[in-house]
Amino acid sequence: MKTSEARARLLATATRIFYADGIHSVGVDRIVSEAQVTRATLYRHFPGKEDLVVAYLTEVDRAIRAKAGELLAEDRPAADTLRTLARAIADDIRSPGFRGCAFLNAVAEYPDVEHPVHQVVLAHRQWFLDTVTGLFARTADLPAEPAAQHFVMLRDGAMAAGCLFDPALICETFLRGVDGLLRARA
Repeated sequence: MKTSEARARLLATATRIFYADGIHSVGVDRIVSEAQVTRATLYRHFPGKEDLVVAYLTEVDRAIRAKAGELLAEDRPAADTLRTLARAIADDIRSPGFRGCAFLNAVAEYPDVEHPVHQVVLAHRQWFLDTVTGLFARTADLPAEPAAQHFVMLRDGAMAAGCLFDPALICETFLRGVDGLLRARA
């Protein structure tokens, strides 16, 4: 199914400003203005602002899954894949305009577990945990879940701290922690 130019522009605009400024602080009028569409066009593609938020997070999820899929397709040893995944996360943290994890930011604004935005966040996080758990399971004949949960916790901390403190130091600490997890399993 081909996406209309207006829908793509709306989604690109929302992605940029939701991530930069927060979801609740951005109004529909700003999205419409910056995307250069009418309000009717917005509502034709997204019945409400929260539908646009879900679409934004779904696109972020798709991009992350694609990046992870490329790493997994390289068919390297699992420990190398985990280190490469951690370096990719660190590269994101060091990128200009980094404002933390889009999913952690969104869930802070949508704390109701039943809300569709919260559900998208939970689905993404479960996929990420499952992916990392599968990789850790291939590193040693030990339970993988504790190491995977630790990896996700390290990632969450690095993503939160990366926009508050020196990103280079945060990334160094994160990568050292991931390396420690892998050494402990060796």
